[in-house]
Amino acid sequence: MPASDPFLRRRRLVVAGAAAAALVGAPAVARAARFLAPMTDGPFYPPRAWRDRWPDWDADLTRVERDGRVLVARGEHLGIEARVVDVAGRALDCAEVEIWQCDALASYRHPRVEVVAGRFDEGFQGFGAARSGRDGELRLRTIRPVPYPGRTPHVHVKLRHPSFGELTSQLFVAGDPGNARDFLWRAVPEADRAALEMRLQPAPADSGLRWVARHALVVPA
Repeated sequence: MPASDPFLRRRRLVVAGAAAAALVGAPAVARAARFLAPMTDGPFYPPRAWRDRWPDWDADLTRVERDGRVLVARGEHLGIEARVVDVAGRALDCAEVEIWQCDALASYRHPRVEVVAGRFDEGFQGFGAARSGRDGELRLRTIRPVPYPGRTPHVHVKLRHPSFGELTSQLFVAGDPGNARDFLWRAVPEADRAALEMRLQPAPADSGLRWVARHALVVPA
């Protein structure tokens, strides 16, 4: 992706710091045997022409700056501490990672979703991006995903790197009762599900978060 893309250049130097300020310690992620099961972008991946006009693409989805004000997202704030590795356990430097999900009101930021007063959480960014460091690590701040009709809670994720190209998948909340009823979760072979499960743990009391998930984003070698 060209370096002129707004979401790559915006606040490039502070992406990690903005999302990581409330997180404690380096990601503790385990090596996984299988890579993320590929999935489609789904109906709510923000199209390029639309997101080029959107001012916020940083790694903290829980704060939106608008008209000189800082709006804070509703919901339970979640810190994702991730490490991008291949199936051989090698860390990938400079991997692009995008996430997008619905807000606490179960609405996506997308041009196909009609703008109605009160329908959206104005403090939730809706989508964001980060880039892994030399150790493959990156951090994102979002909310614990919520269900909406027909789907269990999930976070969409898209990864890009010259070594494998592009991979799109979804991250699910481990143990959520809605998973067993979700058609996409059921379509994933049981052996591949562990790579998609975020195991949420209570966040440190002084972090400003409710949950933290340390997760390996495993990609093809």
